Amino acid sequence: MIHLYYGEGKGKTTAAVGLAVRAAGAGMKVLLTQFFKNGHSSEIKALSQMDHIEILLPREYHGRYKNMNDEEKSAVNDSYHVFLRDFIERAAGYDLIVLDEAVSAYLYGMLEPEDLLPFLKEEGQRREIVLTGRTPLPELLELADYATEMRKEKHPFDRGVKARKGIEF
Repeated sequence: MIHLYYGEGKGKTTAAVGLAVRAAGAGMKVLLTQFFKNGHSSEIKALSQMDHIEILLPREYHGRYKNMNDEEKSAVNDSYHVFLRDFIERAAGYDLIVLDEAVSAYLYGMLEPEDLLPFLKEEGQRREIVLTGRTPLPELLELADYATEMRKEKHPFDRGVKARKGIEF
């Protein structure tokens, strides 16, 4: 089944990581990737030490989408296109597949519909797939079996508090 954790609130990645830990604890094989993240977060450090979990990250960190110029966006699009195809080929041997921030990468056109949607339609019938990100396009919501919106009521960031290691990253 396809799980979609989305919205403006905190907890999308945390929910996806929690499910990955639960699945690994049950002996399931987990494959996880992250888009628009640098690969140095605390969850990556912890997950990389766990049995049954493999992490496959894009080779380059491109930073935040809103800070990219058109040339950088084009480079990211090309990079993510190749990466997603390789990731999909690798995913066949796994029970749970986590694509953290794929919702955002898809929204911004960094993941191509012709790559992502057939994968979700086919593999979502055979294994668990988790997608996270802020704003899902209607086709992702339609494909999802689980759709959970994380809605922010309050966040310390609104008061100028920076992201804290172990809590937000």
